[in-house]
Amino acid sequence: MPGNTVYGEHIITINKFEYRFWDPFRSKLAAAILKGLSIDLLFNVKSVLYLGVSTGTTASHVSDIIDKSGILFGIEISARSARDFLENVASVRKNIIPEIADSRNPHLYKSVFQKVDMVYCDIAQPDQTRIALENCNYFLKNSGYLFLVIKAHSIDVLKNPNDVFAEESKKVTNNGFIIENEINLEPFDKAHCMIIAKKMN
Repeated sequence: MPGNTVYGEHIITINKFEYRFWDPFRSKLAAAILKGLSIDLLFNVKSVLYLGVSTGTTASHVSDIIDKSGILFGIEISARSARDFLENVASVRKNIIPEIADSRNPHLYKSVFQKVDMVYCDIAQPDQTRIALENCNYFLKNSGYLFLVIKAHSIDVLKNPNDVFAEESKKVTNNGFIIENEINLEPFDKAHCMIIAKKMN
């Protein structure tokens, strides 16, 4: 979206192509890329179910990556965050379909009409992994990818974050996924990691 910014990010133009700066302190996906996530994986994604889309910072960058031929279903339960997402992101990007809904109830979604290549989950709930896996059961294609942000303090504030990461990782592997990468997101996000896992047939 030429000339459009979402969170005050800088824009530069090189050889008539416009680029937006992607702030790793504002986007966990950007942080994961800087910490070693291969961007090649993202180029094969054309459909995304995004849980906890919030105001749309990261979703706007994913929208750029999947381009006009892709589609992103953005789920957000907070009316205030969803309003900003609708006004600043979804209303100007034709490849985004927003929905104000509770990600605990994927069977009630009205907008998600197809299986997706990726489920991206960034929600602060004690049972965030269970919620992500349930959404995958409904909507993730075989051989599709789960990008799961683990927020250790949302799960157990007293446990060592590395122990929490290990426990949540085991839940993912016990549900038919192979983990391809686990990325600690510090120093960009304290006590956070991202699990990238592939759904097996």
